[in-house]
Amino acid sequence: MSGNFIQIDRRSAAYWRVIFSNPPLNIFGPESLPSLRAMVEALETDPEVKVVVFDSSVEGFFITHYNFLADPQETLGLPPGPTGLQQLPDLLVRISRAPVVSIAKIRGRATGVGSELALASDMRFASREKAVLSQWEVGAGLVPGGGPMARLPRLMGRGRALEVLLGADDIDGELAERYGYVNRSFPDAKLDDFVDALATRIASFDRQALVETKKLVNVASLPADSDIAPEWDAFLRSLNRPAAQQRIRNLMDLGFHTPGDIETRLGHYVGRIGL
Repeated sequence: MSGNFIQIDRRSAAYWRVIFSNPPLNIFGPESLPSLRAMVEALETDPEVKVVVFDSSVEGFFITHYNFLADPQETLGLPPGPTGLQQLPDLLVRISRAPVVSIAKIRGRATGVGSELALASDMRFASREKAVLSQWEVGAGLVPGGGPMARLPRLMGRGRALEVLLGADDIDGELAERYGYVNRSFPDAKLDDFVDALATRIASFDRQALVETKKLVNVASLPADSDIAPEWDAFLRSLNRPAAQQRIRNLMDLGFHTPGDIETRLGHYVGRIGL
């Protein structure tokens, strides 16, 4: 993976686009963390930015799953971030709390880490035809690690959250809207114009009013760090279990981590590897 996983397009001082670019699949791993950290720090410290839109330059993929080809020590050996959480959950929590309005524009697969970053954003808008969201990990014998157990029930209720997490299947844009996984889904041709108009509108407002309003909504709606911390530990423990290792090997044998049908229909395949 390139160190240029994240590119920042400053539409104006107040409105930024953050573009994820790691073709062909936008896989996220420990090697992606430095660019994510630099981006989060910029959002936390820049005195002018008001709104950021998360986007992707890779056709068919917003961000997909974690990099299972990386050396496990690159993940296991990471120090905690400033919140005291491990680095990925730390950065996702900081996106939620940043004094900036964050919008995830989902066209393509937001799978695993991609779903978790979208959930950490303030708003999510999806392409009706092209968006696919999922927390696929349970199907591979893993526990999701980036906060979805703390965030999803707050958005869609316990039953639907368990359906998403334990069913480990792909959720299209239309169903994601119905469940509350995203704010709204749009015909693909209308998604860009809507998100750009909303971001431009928010960028025209007073920054202090935006920051104070978001901060108060956070008090009423964000999970505590103590709710998120156990998820990453559970993810790391699950990586070492024989059941997870066997299922990941089965997925690799089918073409996991390479362009093809398994990456575009991951929900289908994780539902079959245990049969």
